Amino acid sequence: MQFQEVVEAQGHLIDSHIMEEIFDKVVEYNSRFEVEQFRIGRTNGDASYLRLKIESPTSEDMEHVLQNLLALGCSPVEAGDAQVRRVECDKCAPEDFYSTTNHRTEIRLANRWIEVANQRMDALIVVKDGTAICRRLRDVKAGDDVVVGMRGIRVVPEAKERDRNTFAFMSNEISSERQVETAVRQTATLIQKTIEQGLKVVVVAGPVCVHTGGTKGLTKLIRGGYIHALLSGNALGVHDVESALLGTSLGIRLADGRQEEHGHRNHMRAINAIYHCGDIEGAVEQGRLRSGILYECVKANVPFVLAGSLRDDGPLPDTITDMNAAQDAYAEHLKGAGLVLCLGSMLHSIATGNMLPSWVKIVCVDINPAVATKVSDRGTGQAVGVVTDVGLFLDGLSKELP
Repeated sequence: MQFQEVVEAQGHLIDSHIMEEIFDKVVEYNSRFEVEQFRIGRTNGDASYLRLKIESPTSEDMEHVLQNLLALGCSPVEAGDAQVRRVECDKCAPEDFYSTTNHRTEIRLANRWIEVANQRMDALIVVKDGTAICRRLRDVKAGDDVVVGMRGIRVVPEAKERDRNTFAFMSNEISSERQVETAVRQTATLIQKTIEQGLKVVVVAGPVCVHTGGTKGLTKLIRGGYIHALLSGNALGVHDVESALLGTSLGIRLADGRQEEHGHRNHMRAINAIYHCGDIEGAVEQGRLRSGILYECVKANVPFVLAGSLRDDGPLPDTITDMNAAQDAYAEHLKGAGLVLCLGSMLHSIATGNMLPSWVKIVCVDINPAVATKVSDRGTGQAVGVVTDVGLFLDGLSKELP
């Protein structure tokens, strides 16, 4: 073992099973460890401290170990300041740029630790005038100074709740056995506490909200001031408008579940009606659109974003068909969020999760447990899955909140 490094980590290392992950990663890359110091936090508020000596047979093994440990909150004790290198061409970073996680991150500059702003995964850290901020690769400009390597970087993973009685269902387990009533009740409490903290509640919704009869519950939440932004795709908008104007969703009557005669063209008639009014807001102002999710958003001044896709019909005039612009719009409305409710939309939920820091709670509701699993597996470890019908969940949630 020719290469040695001493790292340290601090936090709820035992409760969150981080310490065992640290040990596993060292062994996985042909290395060994020696615990030089370990202090256990004695109360819910106290953090534990770990100081670990690592030995590796090759520099490559040591590099792999440090890369993996950094994401778990371990940083070299004698790392010095973060290294930066200048970008020479727009959208082209140095080969060894540091790619961020969604966890709270700090870098050391001039011998002091500073927090990185706008935290998100799969970004670069740009340093300017003593500050640091996450920036996407496509937004990097020539002349930017970006952090490279792994020195002078400290990551703080989110810990699991140590209070076993508060929001006990907020674990990463995904099970259809979880009592829906309990999840609804605790989600309602979480919404209230999020608003009390001055943070936003954002909904990511799929067209299933309309198909399953969830419109009534969701519109009640919007009217009650519990939703601060709605992120979705063209499909939700089309089905919502079709439902409001024609009483069908994809040609199926919501009143009795039967196929409407010539109902297959109703979604195109709905899109055409909105074009005649200019856009959604115009349809509301002109009295053409008198109900529905987007109607309530306009009336309550709740911003909404409809992101386009290759399979869209129309699309609606409000739909953003430039994917980069749609991503920017999503990210803008996620600023200041404390809770995100993902309702029956796998792709938009995964995309949203990738934009969020790990301390923003996510509740993912879907009848298919695989959806919540995929959201969590793609890096959004804080996502909690509730396996149930979205319409029933929204109805219960709207009744639980005053």
